[in-house]
Amino acid sequence: MRLDKFLKVSRIIKRRSVAKEIADKDRIQINGKTAKSSSQVAVGDELTIQFGNKTLKVSVDDIRDTTKKDEAKDLYTVIEETFKQSYE
Repeated sequence: MRLDKFLKVSRIIKRRSVAKEIADKDRIQINGKTAKSSSQVAVGDELTIQFGNKTLKVSVDDIRDTTKKDEAKDLYTVIEETFKQSYE
């Protein structure tokens, strides 16, 4: 499955267009390698996603074309979630 579609179906990112934009800015890695929105995601892959001040690392557990909101969290497991401190 394409990376941008997986992120939308799993509800890690709510819109596919936003997932595509983040991926094309080199802010997502699959197994330590920079990924584009068209990169393929497979079960067992480790995704690292950099949001503004947050980094989310997840493991892909399942892949489905569609899913209900309650079942979306079953598609991945959060390995690590870190926040950068902003000093003012």
